Amino acid sequence: MNVAVIAYRAGRLTVLDQTRLPGASVAVELDGLEAVEVAIRTLQVRGAPLIGITAAYGVCVALREAGKPPAAPVALRICREAIKRLAGTRPTAVNLFWALERMTRVVERHGVGTPGGTPDGRPGLLPALEAEAAAIHEETRVQDAAMAVHGSALIPAGAKVITHCNTGPLATGCGGTALGVLIAAHRKHGNDGGIHVLVDETRPRWQGAHLTTWELKTLGVPHTLICDNAAAMMMRLETIHSVWVGADRIAANGDTANKIGTYSLAVNARHHGVSFYVTAPSSTVDLTLADGAGIPIEHRDPAEVSAPGGRAIAPPGTPASNPAFDVTPAELITAIVTERGVHRGPVYDLRRDLG
Repeated sequence: MNVAVIAYRAGRLTVLDQTRLPGASVAVELDGLEAVEVAIRTLQVRGAPLIGITAAYGVCVALREAGKPPAAPVALRICREAIKRLAGTRPTAVNLFWALERMTRVVERHGVGTPGGTPDGRPGLLPALEAEAAAIHEETRVQDAAMAVHGSALIPAGAKVITHCNTGPLATGCGGTALGVLIAAHRKHGNDGGIHVLVDETRPRWQGAHLTTWELKTLGVPHTLICDNAAAMMMRLETIHSVWVGADRIAANGDTANKIGTYSLAVNARHHGVSFYVTAPSSTVDLTLADGAGIPIEHRDPAEVSAPGGRAIAPPGTPASNPAFDVTPAELITAIVTERGVHRGPVYDLRRDLG
């Protein structure tokens, strides 16, 4: 893709506003901490890995927002407050907290050192934070490339697959997770033997319809948009090789939180004998959680269900529930693909494999 999903250059953070897709490709500058918070909350940036990268750069933006390098105690206070505020933007995607924990370690290592540098030769606080955020971004690129290799080896030429939500470059700022695997598989087999992707629309925000189809069209990968509730029929009537999804948080036993609708897709895949794959970097695995019961589920504005896009589709005052994620039990997952390889189920011990 020739569109920069996220860029941090000369202290300026710009992102592709994903709420404007597919109609327009608009880059916006996040020129302060509040702008970064709003971008994450309102889904201008979304996808677990990209949220983490954005938050990491957001700490740098917050310190730069203060103007000339502030006194050390002030700089540390600014960073700690930024980390606290960014951690409150979205609760489910563990990459957010993983990235902010890394930024916290940088802040605490500097203690009361000066923002411009320390007597023992360590870089100043801001350069150290910017280096750590850039490292998180680069590690994501490397991880995405590795997952694409591991996952694409599981997909034969000519396969028809289903995917849910958006897990491509827009979700990571790099190659993508599950969709990155599918893109790699298509390129591997070539146009004549390439794959075909059935894209769930992914209500109520339509990330599949708005974003995944845009990516696949841009990259020349054959695809068909389907209603979420058509997936089971497709599995029954057509030869579906596999289902590929990403993840926002994976527990140590393999239970996986992902966009709402993933659980039902996994149940239908099991019923129809279709392989179900989760693709995510190891940073998405929360080894502090034994199982999915402890994964916090974000509940978003009910109006996203009752009045999507601001257009009411139900009578005024109709109660609506809007959980943004669900948890798929590990026993329904054929394998979890990380940058370290393919972890096969139905029984997982990710503390052993990734700890």
